[in-house]
Amino acid sequence: MTVEQKINMALAYKGISQAALARAIGQTPSNFNNKLKRATFTQEELEQIAEALGGVYVFGFEFPDGTKI
Repeated sequence: MTVEQKINMALAYKGISQAALARAIGQTPSNFNNKLKRATFTQEELEQIAEALGGVYVFGFEFPDGTKI
């Protein structure tokens, strides 16, 4: 599964748009989308994404209810 697929699954799981997530981590929606398409997020950015979604990033997303993506 690609990083893009994992992020999109996590967004769907939490019911948050890409634009809202981008703003939550201090990026423009355009920049976020470009990074998503190129899969150029840093480990730190992936951790920020997970935190903004209420989970943690450990080579994937993990949520308090045990759901892993």
